[in-house]
Amino acid sequence: MKDLGSLSYFLGLEVISTDDGIYLSQAKYASDLFAGAGITDSRTESTLLEPNVRFTPINGTVLDNPTLYRQLVGELIYLTVTRPDIAYLVHVLSQFLSAPRTIYYAVVLCILRYIKGTLFHGLYFSAHSSLSLRAYSDADWAGDPTDRRSTTCYCLFLGYSLISWRAKKQTFTARSSTEAKYRALADTTA
Repeated sequence: MKDLGSLSYFLGLEVISTDDGIYLSQAKYASDLFAGAGITDSRTESTLLEPNVRFTPINGTVLDNPTLYRQLVGELIYLTVTRPDIAYLVHVLSQFLSAPRTIYYAVVLCILRYIKGTLFHGLYFSAHSSLSLRAYSDADWAGDPTDRRSTTCYCLFLGYSLISWRAKKQTFTARSSTEAKYRALADTTA
């Protein structure tokens, strides 16, 4: 066995260690993703999506070749390892892998342009933060227009460092916003 020194790059994750903490990023992975998607222009997006946009399986026309869409969504799923800011929208787009449509592909390109503008965003784990564990959860109520199911979102912090997050459609139909939020809280603590 040979000592290769401190970790700097592993499975698409860039690791920068300092005395103050560890920074994780996927900037190189994202740059390779732009090339694969054919995004060569310098245009970027400052936000992911307009608020209150709803996606349904009948928006737009079906893509002739869904392979690129599926590949890009899969790569975006891996990118959520260090980019919790895109987790919810990638979760929504992954629901349309069986019959992707043109409007969803346009949203994928919008996400890629947003990532291009925020390329070096990532996770920072401070060496000096407290060891207090905090959790936040939320849920919409009947947010999916097709099956009326709610979506749970949560994030866990250790000190000031984000250590876990999730966006997931609930497996049942909540009868009230209180029930949806209660289930989100239960999922957070499970």
